[in-house]
Amino acid sequence: MSKVDLARAAERLRHSNPINHFGFQLVKAERGRAVFRMPVLDLHKQIHRVVHGGVLAMLADTAGGFAANLAAPAGSRVATIEMKINFLEAVEHGEIKADARVLRQGRTTSVVDCDVTDADGRLVSKALMTFSIHLSKLKGR
Repeated sequence: MSKVDLARAAERLRHSNPINHFGFQLVKAERGRAVFRMPVLDLHKQIHRVVHGGVLAMLADTAGGFAANLAAPAGSRVATIEMKINFLEAVEHGEIKADARVLRQGRTTSVVDCDVTDADGRLVSKALMTFSIHLSKLKGR
Protein backbone atom coordinates (compact mmCIF):
# COMPACT_ATOMS: atom_id res chain seq x y z
CA MET A 1 0.00 0.00 0.00
CA SER A 2 1.15 3.50 -0.70
CA LYS A 3 1.48 6.02 2.12
CA VAL A 4 -1.61 7.77 0.78
CA ASP A 5 -3.62 4.51 0.85
CA LEU A 6 -2.37 3.75 4.36
CA ALA A 7 -3.34 7.24 5.54
CA ARG A 8 -6.80 6.80 3.97
CA ALA A 9 -7.19 3.43 5.71
CA ALA A 10 -6.10 4.88 9.05
CA GLU A 11 -8.58 7.73 8.58
CA ARG A 12 -11.42 5.22 8.14
CA LEU A 13 -10.43 3.56 11.41
CA ARG A 14 -10.89 6.86 13.27
CA HIS A 15 -14.65 6.29 12.98
CA SER A 16 -14.62 2.85 14.65
CA ASN A 17 -15.88 3.08 18.23
CA PRO A 18 -14.32 -0.21 19.43
CA ILE A 19 -10.93 0.69 17.96
CA ASN A 20 -10.99 4.10 19.62
CA HIS A 21 -12.34 2.85 22.96
CA PHE A 22 -9.83 0.02 23.33
CA GLY A 23 -6.82 1.87 21.88
CA PHE A 24 -6.10 -0.34 18.88
CA GLN A 25 -3.47 1.17 16.54
CA LEU A 26 -2.79 0.21 12.93
CA VAL A 27 0.91 -0.68 12.55
CA LYS A 28 1.08 -2.18 9.07
CA ALA A 29 -1.30 -2.64 6.17
CA GLU A 30 -0.78 -4.25 2.80
CA ARG A 31 -2.90 -6.31 0.45
CA GLY A 32 -4.18 -9.24 2.50
CA ARG A 33 -2.31 -8.36 5.70
CA ALA A 34 -2.93 -6.08 8.65
CA VAL A 35 -1.05 -5.62 11.91
CA PHE A 36 -2.59 -3.86 14.90
CA ARG A 37 -1.17 -3.22 18.34
CA MET A 38 -2.76 -2.41 21.65
CA PRO A 39 -1.23 -1.21 24.90
CA VAL A 40 -2.53 -3.27 27.82
CA LEU A 41 -4.70 -1.00 29.97
CA ASP A 42 -6.76 -1.68 33.09
CA LEU A 43 -9.95 -1.48 31.02
CA HIS A 44 -8.77 -4.59 29.09
CA LYS A 45 -8.40 -6.76 32.20
CA GLN A 46 -10.81 -9.19 33.78
CA ILE A 47 -11.11 -9.97 37.50
CA HIS A 48 -7.83 -11.94 37.60
CA ARG A 49 -5.98 -8.88 36.26
CA VAL A 50 -5.13 -10.37 32.86
CA VAL A 51 -6.43 -9.27 29.45
CA HIS A 52 -9.96 -10.56 28.88
CA GLY A 53 -10.32 -13.12 26.10
CA GLY A 54 -13.03 -11.02 24.49
CA VAL A 55 -10.57 -8.16 24.07
CA LEU A 56 -8.02 -10.51 22.46
CA ALA A 57 -10.77 -11.80 20.15
CA MET A 58 -11.84 -8.26 19.25
CA LEU A 59 -8.25 -7.32 18.40
CA ALA A 60 -7.86 -10.43 16.22
CA ASP A 61 -11.23 -9.82 14.54
CA THR A 62 -10.32 -6.19 13.84
CA ALA A 63 -6.98 -7.13 12.27
CA GLY A 64 -8.55 -10.02 10.36
CA GLY A 65 -11.40 -7.93 9.01
CA PHE A 66 -9.03 -5.20 7.93
CA ALA A 67 -6.75 -7.72 6.15
CA ALA A 68 -9.78 -9.25 4.40
CA ASN A 69 -10.98 -5.81 3.37
CA LEU A 70 -7.57 -4.95 1.91
CA ALA A 71 -7.64 -8.14 -0.19
CA ALA A 72 -11.24 -7.70 -1.38
CA PRO A 73 -12.23 -5.81 -4.53
CA ALA A 74 -12.38 -2.03 -4.17
CA GLY A 75 -15.71 -0.89 -2.78
CA SER A 76 -16.35 -4.17 -0.94
CA ARG A 77 -17.51 -4.55 2.63
CA VAL A 78 -16.54 -7.54 4.75
CA ALA A 79 -18.31 -9.06 7.74
CA THR A 80 -17.22 -11.80 10.11
CA ILE A 81 -19.25 -14.97 9.62
CA GLU A 82 -17.11 -17.34 11.69
CA MET A 83 -14.27 -17.07 14.19
CA LYS A 84 -12.37 -19.70 16.13
CA ILE A 85 -9.78 -18.57 18.66
CA ASN A 86 -7.46 -20.40 21.04
CA PHE A 87 -6.26 -18.55 24.14
CA LEU A 88 -2.75 -19.82 24.85
CA GLU A 89 -1.16 -17.50 27.44
CA ALA A 90 -2.38 -14.91 29.92
CA VAL A 91 -1.22 -11.31 29.42
CA GLU A 92 -0.87 -8.99 32.40
CA HIS A 93 0.91 -5.94 30.96
CA GLY A 94 2.86 -4.49 28.05
CA GLU A 95 1.67 -4.41 24.48
CA ILE A 96 -0.21 -6.93 22.36
CA LYS A 97 0.13 -7.27 18.58
CA ALA A 98 -2.29 -8.96 16.16
CA ASP A 99 -0.83 -9.98 12.79
CA ALA A 100 -3.56 -11.12 10.38
CA ARG A 101 -2.99 -12.64 6.94
CA VAL A 102 -5.47 -13.75 4.31
CA LEU A 103 -4.98 -17.46 3.64
CA ARG A 104 -7.53 -17.72 0.85
CA GLN A 105 -9.40 -15.02 -0.96
CA GLY A 106 -12.50 -16.20 -2.78
CA ARG A 107 -15.21 -14.34 -4.62
CA THR A 108 -17.63 -14.26 -1.68
CA THR A 109 -15.51 -15.29 1.33
CA SER A 110 -12.06 -14.70 2.75
CA VAL A 111 -10.27 -16.99 5.22
CA VAL A 112 -7.85 -15.21 7.55
CA ASP A 113 -5.29 -16.45 10.09
CA CYS A 114 -4.19 -14.22 12.99
CA ASP A 115 -1.36 -14.55 15.50
CA VAL A 116 -1.71 -12.48 18.67
CA THR A 117 1.60 -11.99 20.49
CA ASP A 118 2.74 -10.12 23.58
CA ALA A 119 5.71 -7.76 24.01
CA ASP A 120 8.02 -10.77 24.56
CA GLY A 121 6.91 -12.35 21.28
CA ARG A 122 4.92 -15.12 23.00
CA LEU A 123 1.98 -16.42 20.99
CA VAL A 124 -0.90 -15.61 23.36
CA SER A 125 -3.78 -16.49 21.05
CA LYS A 126 -4.39 -17.87 17.58
CA ALA A 127 -7.47 -17.13 15.50
CA LEU A 128 -8.90 -18.46 12.26
CA MET A 129 -11.72 -16.40 10.76
CA THR A 130 -14.02 -16.40 7.77
CA PHE A 131 -15.38 -13.15 6.35
CA SER A 132 -18.15 -12.63 3.83
CA ILE A 133 -17.40 -10.22 1.00
CA HIS A 134 -20.14 -7.91 -0.26
CA LEU A 135 -19.81 -5.40 -3.04
CA SER A 136 -21.29 -2.17 -1.80
CA LYS A 137 -22.28 1.13 -3.24
CA LEU A 138 -20.00 2.96 -0.80
CA LYS A 139 -17.20 4.99 -2.31
CA GLY A 140 -13.62 4.00 -1.51
CA ARG A 141 -12.45 1.39 0.97
